[in-house]
Amino acid sequence: MTDQPLALSVEQGLHAEQELLAAVCRGERESGVLFWRPTDHALVMPRRMSRLGNFEVACAELAIAGWPVLLRETGGEPVPQSHSTVNVALVYAAPRSEGDHGRIENAYERLCLPLCDVLREWGGVASVGEIDGAFCDGRYNVNLNGRKLVGTAQRWRQGLGGKRPVVLVHGALLLDNERESMVAAVNRFNECCELEQRCRADAHIALHEVAPVAPWFERLSQAYAKVLAELPKD
Repeated sequence: MTDQPLALSVEQGLHAEQELLAAVCRGERESGVLFWRPTDHALVMPRRMSRLGNFEVACAELAIAGWPVLLRETGGEPVPQSHSTVNVALVYAAPRSEGDHGRIENAYERLCLPLCDVLREWGGVASVGEIDGAFCDGRYNVNLNGRKLVGTAQRWRQGLGGKRPVVLVHGALLLDNERESMVAAVNRFNECCELEQRCRADAHIALHEVAPVAPWFERLSQAYAKVLAELPKD
């Protein structure tokens, strides 16, 4: 683990996440955490959205606007990625002792609860849940002071010769305030593809708007190292 998030293009970052997932699936690693920060801009969305009507038109228009579209393997909705965001990916094989029931919720909790703990250390009001008007809204948003800070998603694969399910649970944290242009990109895509959802910039918050000098990476690194170390060994 480096002392700062890896600086990668969005395409490289998505590839690095998949490589970590593959390494755990092959049994080369028990688990892992990856922090990366984009060096470019992209609007990233699930592969299923490529089947939308007017998708190609939307991609062309957004590319001209500086937000090229990339596809990811996790679920959810369109998410803007730029140097203003930091991505966290946790990968591990689901403990046998936990069974299949609740493993999705467990994965989200392992990602979200340490984030909430660190935010509270900095004096923020942290919560998990939906935020009206947020892009890629979901039950496992991590929110700060009543506004969305982190969006989450996950991807499961069978690993270790098909014996264990392996998860990649991902969070995209808004570090710096680029809310207006991000929301404009998502709304333009939705409009082009005739999707009803419209997002609002004021539904989001950037970490540096609240805690500009907090040692966020060091604390989060420690928190996730503890999460992985405490996974049941079975």
